[in-house]
Amino acid sequence: MRVIVVGAGVVGTMHAWQAVERGHEVVQIEREAEARGASLRNFGQIWVSGRAGGEELETALRARELWEGIGGRVPGLGFRPNGSLTPVRGDLELAVAEAAVAREDAPARGYKLLTPDEARALNPALRGEFSAALYCERDAAVEPRTAQLALRAELLKSPRYTFRPGREVREVIGHHAVRDDHGDVHTGDVVVLCTGAWLGGLVRELAGPGLPVRRVRLQMMQTDPLGEPLTTSIADADSFRYYPAYDSAALDELNARQAQARTAADHRMQLLMVQRADGGLTIGDTHEYEHPFAFDTLEDPYDHLTGVVESFLGRALPKIRRRWAGVYAQCTDPGRVVHRQQVRDGVWLVTGPGGRGMTCSPAIAETTANELGW
Repeated sequence: MRVIVVGAGVVGTMHAWQAVERGHEVVQIEREAEARGASLRNFGQIWVSGRAGGEELETALRARELWEGIGGRVPGLGFRPNGSLTPVRGDLELAVAEAAVAREDAPARGYKLLTPDEARALNPALRGEFSAALYCERDAAVEPRTAQLALRAELLKSPRYTFRPGREVREVIGHHAVRDDHGDVHTGDVVVLCTGAWLGGLVRELAGPGLPVRRVRLQMMQTDPLGEPLTTSIADADSFRYYPAYDSAALDELNARQAQARTAADHRMQLLMVQRADGGLTIGDTHEYEHPFAFDTLEDPYDHLTGVVESFLGRALPKIRRRWAGVYAQCTDPGRVVHRQQVRDGVWLVTGPGGRGMTCSPAIAETTANELGW
């Protein structure tokens, strides 16, 4: 089989990976020289802990297994099974953590409720004050700025893989063929469009105006090296309000009795933090849903995140090295992990994983391959 993959973000690249692994010929087309969207502008977290029970959790756990296997073959991914800690303060936040540990699927996630001393033994960088910490053993991380390059370098070892960068696909021709903006036609047995947050142009033409996917903007930042290991990823209790795994009566009580900080509420914020291979910290994030998105970044969210992080670490953050904004595509149906749609005979659109893209992409691609009979 000859597979045409349009888009070189993590979802597209994992589709290319699945096809090559199954013995097929792949041509992957990318409009930029390299992917520059949400696949790079993220935490690199393989985030199992907050996923909704059922299909979403099963997808995340399968993806976690696939990431680990690929990471063993491709060291440049920087895969590490670092787990995560969510420090909590006060009885209301503690009750939400206790409800999470009591979930039927808590063992699959690797949930444990730790005392402050147990949490610090696991991650000595946490010198701030907190009441307890929710540990998720199954969370992991990769290096988002280098993962695509490492995956592509491995793919290029196969004579069955061709990468065509700097080409924007403009048209679907007949069955299983696309024309790019160089005028070249790429013909295969199946075309998979993995265009990320690029939802206009050809995608709108093929999928129509009712595409159940929206764009979401977020702000993040990265510091200079911390100077010590941050051995787990870190979240704060605002993540309880954001991730479906924490839905419970205890969360309802938290929302009713303990408001978010004003800046966090205004920008729909949570803290997520992971240490990069160079020792720096990637910290975020915000969520903006209303178009048109601003072209600039705002300082108040960064100030809020800095305060939260410093309260956990018990020390000042290193200098902020980078600030950026990113946009990803998210299904409007919260019950769907991704939007997968046949838009023409032999042409499929796979988009909208939202903030689950980095986590779930290997399993999303595996499901596509299975459903299409590759």
